[in-house]
Amino acid sequence: MGLGADAVLFALAAAFIAGLVRGFSGFALSALLMVSLVVILPPVEIIAVCLILETVATLLLFRGGLAQADRRMVFGLIAGVLVGSPIGLWVTTTVPADASKIIALCLILALALAQLAGFRPGWLATKPGLLGTGVVTGVVQGTAASGGMVVALYALARQAPAAIMRASLVFYLTLSIIVNGTFYLIFGVMTEASLTRGLILAVPAAAGVLIGARMFSPRLQPYYRPFCLWLLTALAAFGLARTAM
Repeated sequence: MGLGADAVLFALAAAFIAGLVRGFSGFALSALLMVSLVVILPPVEIIAVCLILETVATLLLFRGGLAQADRRMVFGLIAGVLVGSPIGLWVTTTVPADASKIIALCLILALALAQLAGFRPGWLATKPGLLGTGVVTGVVQGTAASGGMVVALYALARQAPAAIMRASLVFYLTLSIIVNGTFYLIFGVMTEASLTRGLILAVPAAAGVLIGARMFSPRLQPYYRPFCLWLLTALAAFGLARTAM
């Protein structure tokens, strides 16, 4: 993996915990992995790893039901991602590593706090809001591998039935993996090293996803999202403080 023994153990543990959280909460794998691994790697070396682990998690948690997906919403988001993702990747691949780390951590912190605050402006549910959300999603995905958190804010604003939003998010994730993977190859961030790291970390992440899914309890469902968001907030804040020091 091109890392020291301590860093490898840390990365394996981070992947397992991120997978565990994704398994019982349904989100935050990439965001948790980013705020954890940014301690030992620059964001440009992490975003492709996140994509590989997200692909594994999506396949493991796939439940079908795509017929219920809101295709207008999904294709609108993807259209925006096609614009935003190259912008985010350009930032990540051109700014210094320390600045890129701060940008990624600030984005994740802001998105976590926005969800905790229940931020759901009505204009997001409009057609311009949909395309704008897609662009921002792409930018955030390219800089912090956390575009899913932007989509989650959009889902809150839409207030659509849970079954429709779940199917739409699965469809979106499937398409976004293909789109972002293509851009990662174009910008050279999907390297042999990132592929190797992603495949190795996919093993503990997959174990975490499966265990987390078994841990899921409908009785505790209202507490999963706040727990994950507070965890992200704490880790991102710690990372920023550590960088400042």
